[in-house]
Amino acid sequence: MKRFSISLFSAAMLASSIASAQTQTLNIYSARHYPTDEALYSTFTQATGIKINRVDADDAGIVARLKAEGTASPADVILLVDASRLWRGEVEGLFQPVKSKLLMQAIPEQLRSKPTADGASSWFGFSTRARVIVYDKLKIKREDVDTYEELGDPKNAGKLCIRSGSHPYNLSLFGAVMEHLGESKTQDWLKGMVSNMARPPKGGDTDQIKGVASGECGIAVTNTYYMARILRSDKPEDKAVAERVSVVFPNQNSWGTHVNIAGGAMAKNAKNPANAIKFLEYLASPAAQEHFANGNNEWPIAKGVTISNPALQAMSGGNFKRESMPVNVIGMNQIKVQQILDRVGFR
Repeated sequence: MKRFSISLFSAAMLASSIASAQTQTLNIYSARHYPTDEALYSTFTQATGIKINRVDADDAGIVARLKAEGTASPADVILLVDASRLWRGEVEGLFQPVKSKLLMQAIPEQLRSKPTADGASSWFGFSTRARVIVYDKLKIKREDVDTYEELGDPKNAGKLCIRSGSHPYNLSLFGAVMEHLGESKTQDWLKGMVSNMARPPKGGDTDQIKGVASGECGIAVTNTYYMARILRSDKPEDKAVAERVSVVFPNQNSWGTHVNIAGGAMAKNAKNPANAIKFLEYLASPAAQEHFANGNNEWPIAKGVTISNPALQAMSGGNFKRESMPVNVIGMNQIKVQQILDRVGFR
């Protein structure tokens, strides 16, 4: 009888533990607006029993919300899709450092914030995407668009399609280019891009690719994962786009192609810090890294993870020279870049 009572007690404790785990929560503010990420979140919940509550917004909206909420913010984890935004969030004190041996070992040093004296980092990159040039292979010569500088060259007058200059993807690219060219030459370059536009900036990166395929423009700038989606699509209209356009990874003979990161951090006022760290560590796992690669066509960055995505392989040839530049440099340059964009009329 005594043995039976102990068994009942153990079963009750186990049930209580499971119920407790199932009621655990994690509040995420995410700028990752990709439908395929639903599998990323559901897999984490299935593995841990931790329920995810998510707020979706763009990078700027998330930063503004965190500032407005202050210490009352329910956010535990912040997911952003631009390196300079991650840097800005750190500078503005919106994150708290995370000390995790797993993350320090998995994420390369150049793709996470500079560690504190006790070995903690404020943010971590988990995937990368390249900012490339798409061109009409029937009308444009590859050698005329194989550098970023040529986007502003008079030979490409009336051919350029691009989204808003103030979008984070472009601001980071422009900030990186300014570090290479200097402020004066960057202004001339951006002024040249304005002169070369086939139409005013509008839409997202997919719209730019389709603009090239339709003949509206001859060249466009896009993140690689947008093009990869088209290459992997079975839709006839997407197949037609893929047939018409080609991709070049710029500046392979100089500083390399600009690569941006998507990453995450623990919010400064996180109410569930243990769960937040568990989720960030999960993002460095092979399962999550495979999702970034095959779910959203991004390059995984955790050490020891090698995943093949046929679309990314087809675009890059399996390897390409990447630009290497500290995130803080790109972030600090953006204020000047925005001023230049205003001066040259780049909307």
